[in-house]
Amino acid sequence: MADFYYKSDAPAVVALVREWFDQKAAFDAQLAKLGQAFGAKPASMRDVDSHYAGGLKLGRGAALDVHWRLPDDYGYRSLRTNAVPPKGASKAERQTVRAEHERLVALWQQHCPRRISSHETWEQLGINTGNLLLCGGVMFELNGIAYFLLGFQIDQADHLANTTASKPTSGWIDGAIEILPSEYEAARWQKLEQHKETSHA
Repeated sequence: MADFYYKSDAPAVVALVREWFDQKAAFDAQLAKLGQAFGAKPASMRDVDSHYAGGLKLGRGAALDVHWRLPDDYGYRSLRTNAVPPKGASKAERQTVRAEHERLVALWQQHCPRRISSHETWEQLGINTGNLLLCGGVMFELNGIAYFLLGFQIDQADHLANTTASKPTSGWIDGAIEILPSEYEAARWQKLEQHKETSHA
């Protein structure tokens, strides 16, 4: 499968890419708060098009099993929908367990970041997310220019012709020009270095 590289300095395009990474930064900050609220490392999870909060690294133990599902392969546990009191627990003990579970659920709901979807941004950029699901895509912004790596080609003339004919289109990003992989990679490495400097500031 071929890769195609593009860049655009159209203000609206650059703003959309920046907004997505602002959303991601806010998600990461809120995820950290979730971990702090429970005193455990949170799991940042991804699916095909979105980021969401997974479980917490809480360790093992029967007391945790009451409120949390068993750890996954990485040691993260997700909160059960309902508590599972130990067998043989008295009525009073079950009530205590349920009250504690309600507290945990409320704490999770208070601090858990909302799921964010990159496909909303791709749609606003003008890209067919069906193509994106099949072939993939990456975006970032550097010094006022938005860069894109797509697993499919976009072409403005084809996009306009297909749109006029009511035919499917891969989409089009305003102001996009195709660039060499070397230019994309140089910008990507510069972005990574910039991120490292910011992280250690």
